[in-house]
Amino acid sequence: MTDIKQIIADCKKFDKKAQKMLYNKYASLMLGICMRYAKDKQEAEDILQEGFLKVFSKIEQYNKDKSFDAWIRRIMINTSITNYRKNLKRYYQEEIEDYKNYKYLPDNNADFTKDELLNAIRSLPRGYQMVFNLYAIEGYKHKEIAKMLDITETTSKSQYHRARILLQTKLAEMTKEKI
Repeated sequence: MTDIKQIIADCKKFDKKAQKMLYNKYASLMLGICMRYAKDKQEAEDILQEGFLKVFSKIEQYNKDKSFDAWIRRIMINTSITNYRKNLKRYYQEEIEDYKNYKYLPDNNADFTKDELLNAIRSLPRGYQMVFNLYAIEGYKHKEIAKMLDITETTSKSQYHRARILLQTKLAEMTKEKI
């Protein structure tokens, strides 16, 4: 296979073959990222396509001294956030009162498949899901998340806390089902 630097250089020349090679190399990995932010696979695939359009249109901005993997990952995350914001009005907003009866459950050391964990995360309300992914998986700080999602830092922290409680509750229910 051609070297990634050469593929990128050819993509900068709008070479369709190189673009296809780049897509084939990164699509499955980037789809995994998009899946964490989407409500379903179809939405994740839409985000992926939109993300790759941005990759190809902005590839001139890529700094060859930096990691390409990190650059493309950032584009996919930002595309996911843009999709979330665009659709925010359609998402059901959860009220705090809806979750006041949930209790924090200790770690039960159950083994879950990656699909089970992904489905559990995707079952979270959209705002909680976004904050949980950005904080727990991507490693952003609450201040950064607040800026990205146009919310307060306190909202980011509280949504992360509620997401953890809901996720632990869901995983506990799944554990009971396995037994």
